[in-house]
Amino acid sequence: MKRLFLQIPFLILVSYSFSQTLSHITLSGGATLSSFSFLTNQKVIIKISPEGKVLEWGTELAPGRLGYYPGKLEPYIDRVTYYGQEVDSAYRGNVKSIGTCYLTYYGSLENKSQIGKIKMIGSVALEYFDNFENQEFRGKLKFVSNQMLSYYTSSENESYRGKLKSVGSTQLSYYSSFDDILIRGKIKSIGPVTYTWYTSFEISRYHGGLKSGTLSQSINGIIYYIR
Repeated sequence: MKRLFLQIPFLILVSYSFSQTLSHITLSGGATLSSFSFLTNQKVIIKISPEGKVLEWGTELAPGRLGYYPGKLEPYIDRVTYYGQEVDSAYRGNVKSIGTCYLTYYGSLENKSQIGKIKMIGSVALEYFDNFENQEFRGKLKFVSNQMLSYYTSSENESYRGKLKSVGSTQLSYYSSFDDILIRGKIKSIGPVTYTWYTSFEISRYHGGLKSGTLSQSINGIIYYIR
């Protein structure tokens, strides 16, 4: 019995530590990184921009519902709070909590390139590239806890420079400037999954549209949305 009681605090700690996680990444137009999403222990999805600003939050709209598309959110109607005038100027007016998930931000006395960006989503720590880094990814999200993100540099092909290159061990590749004009810069592969697009050489009303590969794909525990 004593052994059981000793295990309970540990189980609570583990549950808390994994109560928020990076769950979704959205590529708009199949080419441009538009958001990272985090799932809270209340199943609320919090979307942030690549530069660390809150974009929206809610619960995922179920497939088959009117207006459904992968990644669309229903409004969250429970408690949401905001930081007031009594706190650091970098916090003021920003979202403080969404349900039981609290958000903190880099303060006005921290690294200038980080000020005002989201620092913590619940127990998940976020870090960003500094201003002395390559110009294509300065200020963008660099770490989600201990998981590193990388981006294509300014010395790489113009069609994908600055785009998301890897999320942990998952590599992303894109069609280059040497490919058909309608598919340049579009996603080519995410991990083992390959995407193809209708080109200008094909007789189709779907020119530039997705030809193979799904709009929603789970890879290494993260769902990638192609929109």
